[in-house]
Amino acid sequence: MRRLLGGCGLGLLLLGGVLWGGAADALGQDRPNILWISAEDVGPDLGAYGDPHADTPHLDSLATRGLTYRYAWSNLPVCAPARTTMAAGMYARSLGAQHMRSFVDLPPGTKLFPQLLREAGYFTTNRGKEDFNVPKPGTLWDEYSEDAHWRHRDGDRPFFSVFNTGSTHESQTAHAEVQVEEAETDYPIPAFQPDLPETNRNWATYYRQVAEMDRWAGARLRALAEAGLADETIVFFWGDHGPGLPRGKRFAYDFGLRVPLLVYVPPKYRDRLAPPEYAPGATTDRPVSFVDFGPTVLSLAGIEPPDYMQGRAFMGPHEAPPRDYLYGARGRMDERIDMVRTVRDKRFQLIRNYMPHRRPGQYVEYLHRNPVMDKWRRLTEQGEIGPPASFYWTEKPPVELYDLEADPDQVHNLAYDPAYQHVRRRLTEQLRRHQMNIRDTGFLPEAQIHARPAEGEAPFTMAHDPGQYPLERIRAVAEQAAARDLSAVPALVSALSAADPAVRYWAATGLLVRGQDAVWPHRERLRGLLEEDPAPTVRVVAAEALARHGTEADLRRARQALLTLGNPQASDPFAAIAALNVVDKLDEKMLPVREELAQLPKRPADGPRRASGYTERLLEKILTDLGPAAEN
Repeated sequence: MRRLLGGCGLGLLLLGGVLWGGAADALGQDRPNILWISAEDVGPDLGAYGDPHADTPHLDSLATRGLTYRYAWSNLPVCAPARTTMAAGMYARSLGAQHMRSFVDLPPGTKLFPQLLREAGYFTTNRGKEDFNVPKPGTLWDEYSEDAHWRHRDGDRPFFSVFNTGSTHESQTAHAEVQVEEAETDYPIPAFQPDLPETNRNWATYYRQVAEMDRWAGARLRALAEAGLADETIVFFWGDHGPGLPRGKRFAYDFGLRVPLLVYVPPKYRDRLAPPEYAPGATTDRPVSFVDFGPTVLSLAGIEPPDYMQGRAFMGPHEAPPRDYLYGARGRMDERIDMVRTVRDKRFQLIRNYMPHRRPGQYVEYLHRNPVMDKWRRLTEQGEIGPPASFYWTEKPPVELYDLEADPDQVHNLAYDPAYQHVRRRLTEQLRRHQMNIRDTGFLPEAQIHARPAEGEAPFTMAHDPGQYPLERIRAVAEQAAARDLSAVPALVSALSAADPAVRYWAATGLLVRGQDAVWPHRERLRGLLEEDPAPTVRVVAAEALARHGTEADLRRARQALLTLGNPQASDPFAAIAALNVVDKLDEKMLPVREELAQLPKRPADGPRRASGYTERLLEKILTDLGPAAEN
């Protein structure tokens, strides 16, 4: 008893709350309150997970009474699509909502899980954090504001309350203006980050904010106990994705996807609602991910999750069989385009890089507010930083495979090791099966996710119609495109004539990935795409291939095409993002049209509202790199 009180001062309070009469469910049983305590940009860097540098007594105390999940993933390593997955109980890439701050319609009849809770009688509150890439199909919250609180409910109505802290957000840990001036501790630097003083300050600031986050979480728990509700309330603590440090947030490695998850179930509910492995202070190896959170909360409330939800409840009367695999993804991250898909079991993680010609270290304005980034790049270019930290600034292999037990930093790629081909084949097959099951929309360029559905049709509905979305064919060409082997060039050239624009897109990308040897002999075919293809994203890829590996005349044609496609008011705004990414990568090749670039509108005229600032960021970066305008 003395140890619990010493840990955070909450042990007795949390276990000794006054009982209250909860509302009864259809079975005549009391329904639990459910409290969500969430933190942004934080990995499992808690004392409860064995981290010796973490000062987290409040959450560690919660873990001694609850269940700690060893394998919890966010499905996507950035907030908006991760939280969309959680709210919908459906993979964001199944909805077409996987890109950062995109916005797509939900399929008809779909409701987000807080709405279902509210309709079942729960008092639902959220203290100001949604960030969903889909519209709300009804009222989710009785209160949604900075003042929202379970205290405001009427009588003994059960509540579902979300409290979120940004104390560990990237803006509070990695940006120059918030970092500690000098670190008092030498932290162990992951092998994928450079061993520099700036990196150590990253970690020092991060752990400072983790301690602040723990104090904030402790206050939420204390308020619950002082109200006498600890014995009536199931508590979840989770982070929304990995730390806002290099190769964490935004990156589909375990460091970017793995999150802390602690769940406390009061004794009165354990027999009925807790999973079989639950015991105070226990750790579970059951793999869970954000797509499972909504179905789990519904199950705890006695509500059977609807059939359209793709997640599996891991608690409650509707608990589903455990998963063997977790799935993750990376799409457009802010202004930069990429496509990564990944799967892990309890030991290995497989990563498929469908755009291996895009290095991990693409310039993202928000990420590069971290003072380590420019120094890391400069020292790598000067040869002063080598592998594995230098891998961040080089092109990616098409496939990566890591043994997370032997190589938690994920710097020894086993994908091409003969001894691990059986693991690669098994995980590849699991990933392909998953992509087909959920009808992964990521094989469409983002512009086509929005353009392909019929008027009023959701991308999810379109993607589940094989006639509209021949996924197996598109995926096969995308895998060929990423492989880099020249033997696939004839098949890719043939696919340039396909009826489906996504097939043509990946075929052209495959030539671009292979470089001069693949592009030069097929310049005429690519010129035809550049000048005549009706899909703007196909023209963007053709323009890049010809600008990089064609003739001087090809470069002039590509410049003019990119000027048109990069205009967010004259072109599809998502195609404009793609075109301006290419302009930025072409560097001095675009110098002759600097003035025309400077005259482009910075933003789309009428949307997309959540992603409307990304063309402006790209143009600012392009014009800065090209230098000041020439004097007359």
